Amino acid sequence: MTQSTRWFWLAVALISAGLLYLLAPILLPFVAGALLAYLGDPLVDRLEKWKISRTLGVVVVFFVIFLILFPILLYLVPLLEAQIKTLITKMPGYIDWIMINLEPTLQETFGINIPALEIEQLKSSFKDNFTSAGGFFKSLVRTVTHSGFVVAGWAANLFLIPVITFYLLRDWDRLVDYLHDLLPRDIEPTVSLLTKESDEVLGAFLRGQMLVMLSLGTIYAIGLKLVGLELSLLIGMLAGLLSFIPYMGLIVGIIVAGIAVMLQTQDPTNLLWVGAVFVFAQMIEGTILTPLLVGDRIGLHPVAVIFSVLAGGQLFGFFGILLALPVFAILAVVMRHLHQSYKDSDLYGSPMEALADLDDIVEESIEDNLEQASEEMLEELNKK
Repeated sequence: MTQSTRWFWLAVALISAGLLYLLAPILLPFVAGALLAYLGDPLVDRLEKWKISRTLGVVVVFFVIFLILFPILLYLVPLLEAQIKTLITKMPGYIDWIMINLEPTLQETFGINIPALEIEQLKSSFKDNFTSAGGFFKSLVRTVTHSGFVVAGWAANLFLIPVITFYLLRDWDRLVDYLHDLLPRDIEPTVSLLTKESDEVLGAFLRGQMLVMLSLGTIYAIGLKLVGLELSLLIGMLAGLLSFIPYMGLIVGIIVAGIAVMLQTQDPTNLLWVGAVFVFAQMIEGTILTPLLVGDRIGLHPVAVIFSVLAGGQLFGFFGILLALPVFAILAVVMRHLHQSYKDSDLYGSPMEALADLDDIVEESIEDNLEQASEEMLEELNKK
């Protein structure tokens, strides 16, 4: 790659990053549509192998996903709403229990005294702002009345995402071939190799890890329901969603579920059952879910995952959070190749070692040439 070519690609990267930063507020439906199209492309490709046209395959995938998701959402949304209302309704009582049982310990051990007035203000805030808020649809109508533009923007995004997904999914293979054809021929093998490895990492995470997250959330919710926890679905899904960071879902889930079961039952023995639920779920994840659905292809360090999510949110908001892990997975593949190239370069090795190796090569070459010349001279003498 020439110097001018490097400057060209650097300029392209800088301009692209600037456009992403400036256009971030409107890119959410396009990024969401691209991610969904990437997830659905293998299913459509499989239908194409069965002699089904690409467009019909996309329609079939959309229809099947709708048949699966719509009943689940129809069941889960009211259930989650009921659990949130239960939490809000009982929060003042939970606060009273905490104050009765923990405030003396805080005062004796740490000298912390929580004013009663602040506690009453906190309880009043819950009653005023949440208890009287009504149901989900009533809150939605109130939001539409007060901030119509915000809701209109969200409604437009919700409408655009399936439309963009449909067209991207229909033309996905053609877009990939077009971008591949645009690559300069001298860098095409390297880019193709990096793209293949990035696809393996992204596929393992976006397809496999999401299934693991949903499976763990389901196991947590069912297990906590059997324990008798009222907020089982809410806590289980929260722990499942956080499980993309290793051990984060386990730690947060045990802490939140433990606090919730103590506030609900005041029986410490129930903590053992909560712990048993999470231990069982971790055993299922380690022995079945992760080896079957993900494998060992991701290779993303937990600290790096946390940093990428926080950095994406800081730079681009929710759009950045959505895009953070796919971008970081690709950068991880690129960095591995750069690391290997650096290890193979003269910059990594000692210059003196490189000179010594060069001297050895020169000496071997001279010796070989001398031997060959000597043999030729002997052959000539023998002929004479």
